[in-house]
Amino acid sequence: MSDIQTLLIWTIPVLFAITVHETAHGWTASQFGDHTARMMGRLTLNPIKHIDPVGTILVPAFLFFVSGFIFGWAKPVPINSSALRSPKKDMLWVALAGPLSNFIMSVLWLLVIVIAVNMNSQLFVDMGQIGVQINLVLAVLNLIPLPPLDGGRVVSSILPGRLSYQYDQLEPYGLYILLALLFIGVFKTIIFPIVSFFQTLMYSFAGLI
Repeated sequence: MSDIQTLLIWTIPVLFAITVHETAHGWTASQFGDHTARMMGRLTLNPIKHIDPVGTILVPAFLFFVSGFIFGWAKPVPINSSALRSPKKDMLWVALAGPLSNFIMSVLWLLVIVIAVNMNSQLFVDMGQIGVQINLVLAVLNLIPLPPLDGGRVVSSILPGRLSYQYDQLEPYGLYILLALLFIGVFKTIIFPIVSFFQTLMYSFAGLI
């Protein structure tokens, strides 16, 4: 497979995964009264609206040329929690919308694999496999209970007022804590086994293994 084909089967699933993830946050917030993302034109599947120069372009490109692996993130959709009808309760659903959208996307990519197998299209089989894996990784990674990840927002929504406030104070350090966790092997020991479990379950259900 050429480098262009390899880049293609990674780039398309990654762009869809992070774009749908962010749009899901904004759309859910809008249903609960916060129309900030809608007014800023962010409720769209146009990836250009969600591109983050570092997370969507530089980091994935660097990883691709260094390791052949692509991973990245989009520009976060703006959420004004004070505009939500019930800020604390509604933020739980706004936070869960992102990972849930990735789980749904993984199922859709599974359907792509099934169709591609029947059409004998190896390119789309490979793309579908990457799509399933990337979306499962994003869903599981974002459910880590660490602010500013979605899992951290969920925990903050569940905790009582004072504990929630204290927990949110971790947010400025969240990225550094996450990088440290990834460095010591959280991907290998926790995230990948969970992703592998769901992936095997899905492939088995679809009759692919």
